[in-house]
Amino acid sequence: MKTRELIPVLLCGGSGTRLWPLSRTHYPKQFLPLVGETSLLAQTLERVSIVSSGVAPLVVCNENHRFMTAAVLEQCQRTASAILLEPEGRNTAPAIAVAALEALAIGDDPVLLVLAADHVMTDVAAFEQSVLLAESAAVLGQLVTFGIVPSRPETGYGYIRAGEAVGDGIFEVARFVEKPSLETATDYVNSGEYYWNSGMFVFRARRYLDELEAVRPKMLAAARAAHAKAIREEIFVYLDAEAFGSCPNESVDYAVMEEAKQTTMVTLDAGWSDIGSWSALHEAAALDEQGNAVRGDVMLMDTENSYVYADQGLVTTVGIKGLIVVSTPDAVLVASQDRVQDIRKLVQRLSDEARSEQAHHTKVYRPWGHYERIDQGDGYQVKRLVVDAGKRISLQRHQQRSEHWVVVCGSARVTLEASTFELAANESTYIAAGVIHRLENPGFQPLEVIEVQTGTYLGEDDIERFEDDFKRH
Repeated sequence: MKTRELIPVLLCGGSGTRLWPLSRTHYPKQFLPLVGETSLLAQTLERVSIVSSGVAPLVVCNENHRFMTAAVLEQCQRTASAILLEPEGRNTAPAIAVAALEALAIGDDPVLLVLAADHVMTDVAAFEQSVLLAESAAVLGQLVTFGIVPSRPETGYGYIRAGEAVGDGIFEVARFVEKPSLETATDYVNSGEYYWNSGMFVFRARRYLDELEAVRPKMLAAARAAHAKAIREEIFVYLDAEAFGSCPNESVDYAVMEEAKQTTMVTLDAGWSDIGSWSALHEAAALDEQGNAVRGDVMLMDTENSYVYADQGLVTTVGIKGLIVVSTPDAVLVASQDRVQDIRKLVQRLSDEARSEQAHHTKVYRPWGHYERIDQGDGYQVKRLVVDAGKRISLQRHQQRSEHWVVVCGSARVTLEASTFELAANESTYIAAGVIHRLENPGFQPLEVIEVQTGTYLGEDDIERFEDDFKRH
């Protein structure tokens, strides 16, 4: 019987670099509807609500993603007991540590169900049964991981070798192994002794912290300091940046599970995928008779075993086989299926060359709505701003650019220094550099504004905020 002390912990800090150009630093894959019509995070929230009897989860995410995370929760009509905000990514071991510390403040040593927020599972009933088995072992002090029944040799996953069976579907962990070669992966699958390492866990909060104390005491001390010095604003918990930044950058597998005693594995056969690459997304999609998966406005001719994604506009292919083709408004990817793991290296190159396409889409989400870059050139940039009903941007000014706002639809309330006035569709105003200003939507429908920026520097960091409803700096 379910104990109802199970608290889901959703790790939502990944960047999904192997799914570029859809997944980007400031809008990563967990917020994208890659499989189905809702985001991976929304699907995870729905899934954990079922297996945890509706217990509110703890969510750990990057501070830059806090408003997107809160928006998904609101859209799903779900609540979180807290959203723990990482000032920088330090991998999964520190993230779980701060979640365990927060969980101890909520309940008397609850059992944690630790999940990535960007995985897919098609059989929720099978997942629930595996969670129940894992929970029964965790309440007895075990550190439990899930081993995915492999459907094929896979070089993109780590593996777990199952040891002695200790129950129906429960095994001792003989060893963890790193991502293998194709030949080794084939041997693993054929042996029947190896399972994919899912990166999902169940254990008591205190049990995890005690193990961390034994094997990584400096990490635990830093996590304790980051949590103790955290600033709380409603549902958000801002972890202390200096303390959290001193945590070693290590995964929970490497830091804890590979060294711990009393580790067990529960087998899981629930249509699982981490959607960690374009080939994994291809496999999870509906395929035509030629093995192709498409999304968007796509026309194929003599095409086989390919994944083609059109974010905007028509994409056509002729005579290709085994390719990934992804078109977005500002970037196009063409890659061989057997090289999708190298996309991470491509993204690193984009980062090294300071290319904005690595981090941002042309559409950028803000807590007040979003803006979309329409055009840019030497000394100018054109954006379309959409301000949600009842929202407003911060009271701000720019030192190096001027702005011209034209209302396309909706009603705008504009503040320029000490004056406030209304603008309707087809009306406009000019904001000179150095002028304090604000744009507000007082209506019940989205406000759309075309913004033309001119100046010597047009970067987003040329913003000095005086008031902000969302407490940004």
